[in-house]
Amino acid sequence: MKQEIVERSPATGAVAEPAAGAAAPAAAVGSGGAGAAAPKKKICCACPDTKKLRDECIAEHGEDACGKWIDVHLRCLREEGFNV
Repeated sequence: MKQEIVERSPATGAVAEPAAGAAAPAAAVGSGGAGAAAPKKKICCACPDTKKLRDECIAEHGEDACGKWIDVHLRCLREEGFNV
């Protein structure tokens, strides 16, 4: 899994928006097909980096303002084999 560099504003501590296409790997396309492997981890332990970013954003700004981080986390979970 690719890791992103997350930048925070020194003044506000706010998380910067993810770069366009930065977390959209080609493997996510068609991952829900019949040949998809079963997840190797529990969903609670998969994608800790994107989960942390998503949770911090929601806690600071509310769910409505964090759609991009939620989508990034869902893509990561799909890459890990979860059907979300």
